[in-house]
Amino acid sequence: MTLRPGTMRLACMFSSILLFGAAGLLLFISLQDPTELAPQQVPGIKFNIRPQQPHNAHPPGSSQDGDLKISTEKVIRDLSSRTPRDLNVRVPDQPQPHPKMGARLRLPQRRRRLLIKKMPAAVAIPANSSSETFIRLGTQALDSHWVGLHRSQQERKRVMQEACAKYRASSSRRAVTPRHVSRIFVEDRHRVLYCEVPKAGCSNWKRVLMVLAGLASSTADIQHNTVHYGSALKRLDTFDRQGILHRLSTYTKMLFVREPFERLVSAFRDKFEHPNSYYHPVFGKAILARYRANASREALRTGSGVRFPEFVQYLLDVHRPVGMDIHWDHVSRLCSPCLIDYDFVGKFESMEDDANFFLSLIHAPRNLTFPRFKDRHSQEARTTARITHQYFAQLSALQRQRTYDFYYMDYLMFNYSKPFADLY
Repeated sequence: MTLRPGTMRLACMFSSILLFGAAGLLLFISLQDPTELAPQQVPGIKFNIRPQQPHNAHPPGSSQDGDLKISTEKVIRDLSSRTPRDLNVRVPDQPQPHPKMGARLRLPQRRRRLLIKKMPAAVAIPANSSSETFIRLGTQALDSHWVGLHRSQQERKRVMQEACAKYRASSSRRAVTPRHVSRIFVEDRHRVLYCEVPKAGCSNWKRVLMVLAGLASSTADIQHNTVHYGSALKRLDTFDRQGILHRLSTYTKMLFVREPFERLVSAFRDKFEHPNSYYHPVFGKAILARYRANASREALRTGSGVRFPEFVQYLLDVHRPVGMDIHWDHVSRLCSPCLIDYDFVGKFESMEDDANFFLSLIHAPRNLTFPRFKDRHSQEARTTARITHQYFAQLSALQRQRTYDFYYMDYLMFNYSKPFADLY
């Protein structure tokens, strides 16, 4: 059957129309902004607060491709209204939308594509709370310093959870009792729980909590005795069981730790190298009577003059003449980190960065920063790694090894390196 010329022209015209239509569709797709093909979300750090899950619900260190998950469990509620203080996020100039246009901002196509290419993966921070809160930090690359602090939190949480899963797996199945939370202080206005670790900045942290609670206008105005012997701050164990569990599940839980040997030397210097009306008669007398041969009558009467090797003998003795003390007890016993899922783990060694980062996350007043002053014996140098080595040089290799074994879980859980090369 031969087609007539008119029919052939119609067929050619129809084919041409189809080809032009297909080409137009391809051109439209190639110009389409990729961000409009997926659910709209402003790039940036997201604090995603989710219901609490058991410790073993997700294996430590698990993550999704392209996401940096920082398990700070409910870093803070109500963060959606502002970004962390001092976070330098630059947003390109763009026209403000009319109120009736909705929340989505339209940027020129080229600029939006450039932002997408330069934007790092979103940082997701899951948390154990019954509600969801988000913080958006803008559309440009985040300041590397703050990203580094988020990464540090992720790594600290991962290491702590892995140590707990390996060595203290049964702890996560135990019920929380008032004893487990006896070292935790409560600040209700900003919904913060702080576990006190002595010799790791605890005095100044309690000053900060008092300012947050509205009990003082400045940390510099709060005296040492007010911090430690006043009753302004409540402990979590003073609440009933429902109050304890409610705060544990909805407040931001944080602790600060310190290199164990350095913390031990700091405690010894503070309690035994200066006059002290409690530690000398209670601990000093017992230590001297047990571990110093031919101790003088004066030393036995006052308990003064305990030497560091004698103190370490007491520490390692399973039949101690006097019990343990919070200033040199294990962090794993003081704060129960395998039972209580802490949202934020700070370190004394990076105190200023960690503390001020945490204050930004909880929306503390902008003029509140972590104090730098030394609480006691201000004329004396702080205990450093160098000073710590000088004290441990007084011990035998066996005593150093046994002391390391004593604090092994703290070294492992908080990822501190071995302080001496001969330790194993």
